[in-house]
Amino acid sequence: MTYVRHVRHSRRTPWRFAVSLGDVPSRRARSLPFLRPLTRHARIPVRAFEEASARAGGELVRLNMGPLRPYLVTHPDHVQHILKNNQPNYVRSGMFWDPLAPLLGQGILSDGEGWAASRKILQPVFTARYVNSLTERMAQIIDALIDATVVPGRRTNVAELISTLIHPTIVRLFLGATISDADINRLAPAYDTGVTARSIRLLLPFVPQRFPLPGDRAFRRAVRTIDEVVYPRIDNARARGDEEVDLVSRLVSARRHEPGADKLIRDDMVAIHGAATETSVTALSWVWPVLAAHPDVAAKVYAEVERVVGGGPVTVAHLPELTYLKMFVDELVRLYPPGWILPRTAAGNDLIDGIEVPAGSTMVLSPYLTHRLPDFWDRPLDFDPERFAPGNDRSRHRYAYFPFAAGPHVCLGPHLFMMEALLLIAGILCRFRPAPDTPGPTAPRLASTLRPSRGLSMTLVLAEGR
Repeated sequence: MTYVRHVRHSRRTPWRFAVSLGDVPSRRARSLPFLRPLTRHARIPVRAFEEASARAGGELVRLNMGPLRPYLVTHPDHVQHILKNNQPNYVRSGMFWDPLAPLLGQGILSDGEGWAASRKILQPVFTARYVNSLTERMAQIIDALIDATVVPGRRTNVAELISTLIHPTIVRLFLGATISDADINRLAPAYDTGVTARSIRLLLPFVPQRFPLPGDRAFRRAVRTIDEVVYPRIDNARARGDEEVDLVSRLVSARRHEPGADKLIRDDMVAIHGAATETSVTALSWVWPVLAAHPDVAAKVYAEVERVVGGGPVTVAHLPELTYLKMFVDELVRLYPPGWILPRTAAGNDLIDGIEVPAGSTMVLSPYLTHRLPDFWDRPLDFDPERFAPGNDRSRHRYAYFPFAAGPHVCLGPHLFMMEALLLIAGILCRFRPAPDTPGPTAPRLASTLRPSRGLSMTLVLAEGR
């Protein structure tokens, strides 16, 4: 049965009941003009979404983009309805998903039977127990990469540095230790292009795929490069048989009797590698401008790393004691969630809070916007790790915070991300202190993920006493 959601716009008295479809008359959503704000904020389109969210005030509204009028979904009750309570009705297709389909394929980032089969295979790989078993190896890889990569006193592009540390780590852990450095170096820029080249289609989803737009050619080249690296990994894993237990070997073994297995394995490998690297690179690129903008928070982070880790290296034993750093990371992905927009398409008619949602409607969910709702977050624009201190989440609506999506399609790797984040941040800060080279605030730029402005750089200097 479809339900009508009644919302109380209060952090202290969230919705706790539902009534059946026939009890409340339906109505149409209010429409907000969006093309003009989008044009006004052409350099930073996220600002147009922020304005629309402020005008909506948690209400389900439609964004008038001319040929397209998607619903903007920000209230946690509505998020819960779409991502959990009536999740089968809202599929990952249309806006955002279709332009990226040649990259992501039909595996774990798709929907329906293909998604279910992939999740059954992959879920055991991303349990906390299995990730914990990899953490010591992850720590060793990150520690060696920091030593080999960071040159004290040299100006460094932040995104390139984080990518240089993250990509080889994930590839070595999950795609097999035999992959060459040359192939790793081809994958990183190809993924970067893959998630940025078609950004314009994110805002122009009504333009048919057959009509070329800027970035389409670069996107196709990136997909070819990724395929040229990934398919030989599948052949290599099949030739080795069962002697290895990396992700590729698991996928090959699980799908050995399926028709079209290579394409299915490729799609899962690309999706997992892309999600594990792109999410981490994007989120951890925000660490450094945030530390620079909040010296009081930075001082607490530095003091904890100094007390717990000292001069390094960081080990698994240190991680449980890095409590403030974990709070810092939780707050980081509240204000800067990598997956800032999570569109869905309504497969059938629905009602949300009494508002008609016809089949085929595009629903734009955004952790970035929901995490900034003043009805659910005190001082929502302030960066305050203390809001994630133990026990502070008891009164929080479950769907007011979903940096890694939620419901059946929740990301498989939040625990992996947190281990990776703690190891990388503490691994750098036990040796160095960041000095930003880019003055002023850092704004997000348009991409499939929430990336800092292009060209963000910093200089890492040796920490006192090193």
